[in-house]
Amino acid sequence: MAANQLEDVVQRWRTTEDFKPEDHKLFLNAGHTCIAQGDCTQLLDFIKEEANQHIVRSMGSGLLPRLVNEVQRKDQSSANCQAILNHLVQICSVKELLNILLLQVEDSDPNGIADSIVVLMPLIQSVLLRMGEAKAHGLALALDSLQKQISKLPVPYSHKQEQEDVYGLCRSCTAVLTFVQPFVQEVKNQDTNSVATELRAALLKFCMESLREPLLHVQLDREANMTEISPLWNFATEIMAILAVIQESLPKILFYHPLRGKEDTISEKDAYHLNESRACMAYLLFVQLIATEVPQDYKNVFFSHLTICLPDSKTVWTVKDLHVKSLERVTDCSLSVELLDLKPFHEVPKNLITIMIDCPIQHLRGKSLVVFQLFIEKLNGEAKHTFFRRIMKTSHHAGVESIIIKNIKNQVERYRKSAYEDSWFEGTLLISLLRDTIILPQGHETDLLHGMDRVMESLNLLRYLLIQERNNSTGIWIDLCHIANSYTKLLRLCLSMSKSYYGTELRRLREDKKIKAKEFKEASGKLSIQSLTVKTEMLGNMPCEAQDKVLQCALVTYDLMESLVVRIEEIIEDSQN
Repeated sequence: MAANQLEDVVQRWRTTEDFKPEDHKLFLNAGHTCIAQGDCTQLLDFIKEEANQHIVRSMGSGLLPRLVNEVQRKDQSSANCQAILNHLVQICSVKELLNILLLQVEDSDPNGIADSIVVLMPLIQSVLLRMGEAKAHGLALALDSLQKQISKLPVPYSHKQEQEDVYGLCRSCTAVLTFVQPFVQEVKNQDTNSVATELRAALLKFCMESLREPLLHVQLDREANMTEISPLWNFATEIMAILAVIQESLPKILFYHPLRGKEDTISEKDAYHLNESRACMAYLLFVQLIATEVPQDYKNVFFSHLTICLPDSKTVWTVKDLHVKSLERVTDCSLSVELLDLKPFHEVPKNLITIMIDCPIQHLRGKSLVVFQLFIEKLNGEAKHTFFRRIMKTSHHAGVESIIIKNIKNQVERYRKSAYEDSWFEGTLLISLLRDTIILPQGHETDLLHGMDRVMESLNLLRYLLIQERNNSTGIWIDLCHIANSYTKLLRLCLSMSKSYYGTELRRLREDKKIKAKEFKEASGKLSIQSLTVKTEMLGNMPCEAQDKVLQCALVTYDLMESLVVRIEEIIEDSQN
């Protein structure tokens, strides 16, 4: 029946090219019936018959959506459907074809994005290659639609996931690389004409977007990828190769704005995305060593292209590796204090601290601490001195402050043991730093349990300095004793108040526990233990056993602090005898 319908259409339309809406509807109904009934061989013969070409050219593009679906199903008729598609994209209107195919891309089933991309890429490529001078605009539209779909695909985070490619990101990336190759080659062969210039702009945008998604989120391993096939490693390599072809140089993209002439009009969001792309490019260049044309002497300059990524835990491994590689190339104690006024050197440690405090992933917090410490090691004495003061004033976090105090101790110890002398951690400059550091921020109201890390490091630093100075004649003993006495006097007051409070709470908790146990026994189980409330508000709804442990730990911590205070007082007292 479908064949008869097609024959009726042929007889009516072979002598005319003026097709009405009802003609289109009848043609599509006949074509769809053929596809539904599996008569794709007859439909293919009809599509290819020379006498029917003007009919197919005018109305054949409407068959694309149904044909694409059949090809994706991969049944017995898919080969004929693919052949029909290949013929249609060569003769139908390029404008209609492109619109229909891009709509198919955008309407892809969330579970079949990769399959749609693999099927549609060659078809869209064939259409674009027929578009002449308009191909650059069409390419930009196609790449934009494709990348929106690819960005929805989960990124594999292990080699096994990459090989399995359950969601199809690797297949999609490979298909897109094949798709853009003819246009890259055209830019390479015709570098100066207007079409090549427009193609270059579309490809540049595609590459920068690919660096941001998915490559910014991909964990690459150069050594592993040298021995095993990795589609995502190949994708990264090819993106960098395309950039090298379409742009004058990679350093130009990395260190200068690639969208020249648009700096004043680029939105804040686009600027953020651009910085993410450039950070990923720096990572590929300096960590994974993909491409070699960028001089290694840019170790400090490309710092500025990393800071935008730091608050995003999804990209911490990229930034961590990039910072480590860049900092490893910097000589220890070589970065001057003037660099701290530059935005990158201000934002990098600030964002690292944000990760150390707020990132929910423990090993990423640890990696950020490694980078933070490495950054400190590269500062010279004056820069360290200034940096320590700045962090102590701005971090408002006892853990971070304890890291800085420990670093002060390490710097003093290092310079005293080595032949190198750094006046920034000696004499009056050291005393000045200590006066701003060895303090209780909230005075006698300081929460010692919350600020335990800072307090313990402060006491350790004082004890170390007092032991070192009691037999030396550096001229800071009197000032050091004054700082220690002021600190320990206030700390003793805080300890007395805290121990009294926590001791009382512990006794009350244990007394309440006895009373509740007695009440529970007398009630013979009628009173649900869940209905018993805890009077200690600061411990919330914590079980009694957990509350008991917290209070005991607090008292043990205070005893440890007090023992250090006693030791400091003994050192000062012994020196006076």
